[in-house]
Amino acid sequence: MQTFTLPGTDIVAPNIVLGLMRIADKSDDEVRELVRTARDAGIDFIDHADVYGHEKHGCERRFAEAMALTPAERDAITIQTKAGIVRQGPYFDFSYEHLIESVEGSLAALRTDRIDILLLHRPDALVEPEEVARAFDELHSSGKVRAFGVSNHTPNQTELLRKYVRQPIVANQLQLSITHAPLVAHGVAANMLDRQQSVTLDGGGLVDYCRLNDITIQAWSPFQAGFFTGVFLGSPEYPELNAVIDRLAAQYDVPPIAIATAWITRHPAKMQVVLGTTNPERVAGAARGSDVPLTRAEWYELFRAAGHIVP
Repeated sequence: MQTFTLPGTDIVAPNIVLGLMRIADKSDDEVRELVRTARDAGIDFIDHADVYGHEKHGCERRFAEAMALTPAERDAITIQTKAGIVRQGPYFDFSYEHLIESVEGSLAALRTDRIDILLLHRPDALVEPEEVARAFDELHSSGKVRAFGVSNHTPNQTELLRKYVRQPIVANQLQLSITHAPLVAHGVAANMLDRQQSVTLDGGGLVDYCRLNDITIQAWSPFQAGFFTGVFLGSPEYPELNAVIDRLAAQYDVPPIAIATAWITRHPAKMQVVLGTTNPERVAGAARGSDVPLTRAEWYELFRAAGHIVP
């Protein structure tokens, strides 16, 4: 498992993350097997959010109940959670009061005294950055949150926050897969008339912005064909892509899911892949992609096979 020190922190992080948004109905044994499989593969970074589960903090609570972590076990993992979505509505709330309340709820649900990384979960159109800064200062100075980031934010939305907050923005969690790749596809085909790929859908150079500002991109839905439209792996809608994936999987002696993972981890931006599966076998298979050294030719072949233009 490839690791790196997350810029702006002292956290040594793997480039694969275990996302736990779907564990609400899993038994204690199932949760423990999932986490144990991830840990055995070198994944010691856990991703949560306050809205995951049937009720607020549901998946955070399910994780804590099942794992019953000792202090030493807690110290051995990085716990990231998110705040800002109000499911009743739905709407977004980055107010000081909401962020403080959400973190207190996450701490209680997770049975821990600190959150390693807190992300603002999707942009709040009514954001008052001074409120965010006040919340960050209180949470950081009290030791309740070690580091801060965002999710699904454009460069300018992030810059607005950075003007006011004193802590570095260390991560931006964004949707990215081989087939859902405007983050990287736009830059390849910029300024090409009448090509959808050349339309800016990422807020304007998000990957480059994050690299310039030491913000780690965390790729969510890494196997989704689109916005929750189903996975591309094995899908009859992507025969050319799957043929390439299968050939490379055989060549590297890994499962196909590892190749889909490696396409993201191969990028020099040092992205993290956030796994959403609750299938331990898939977690173990995806983790193997961390060490697959795709060549430039192989990376671009996958890119083209997914339907993207290489001029």
